[in-house]
Amino acid sequence: VQVVESGGALVQPGGSLRLSCVVSDFSFGSSTMSWARRAPGKRLEWVAHIFTNGRTSYSEFAQGRFNIDRDDAENTVYLEMHDLKPEDTAVYYCASPQGTLRVVSSKFWGQGTQVTVSS
Repeated sequence: VQVVESGGALVQPGGSLRLSCVVSDFSFGSSTMSWARRAPGKRLEWVAHIFTNGRTSYSEFAQGRFNIDRDDAENTVYLEMHDLKPEDTAVYYCASPQGTLRVVSSKFWGQGTQVTVSS
């Protein structure tokens, strides 16, 4: 599996970013795709999921501000983030959940993309 995440940047509070992740050599179209993040000094946590039928699920902090989308033809998953806050600062990873969603476990991990929210 090859994973290429991009789109992370330094952004001011209130700003927006769009993260992208291209996954190769993986059964993308038949898999739930997700974003997770690890903030400094904190545990890895789920951000959002998008299921094969297009249904989405968000963690409470992401609800109403973030939007996950997928393009199965391009094996790409996106995360649009709006109204970013300093506490959103983290390394963001795309993932495909392995097992229960109660555990942050993925069939693969990429290098991640750094999002820093600061004035």
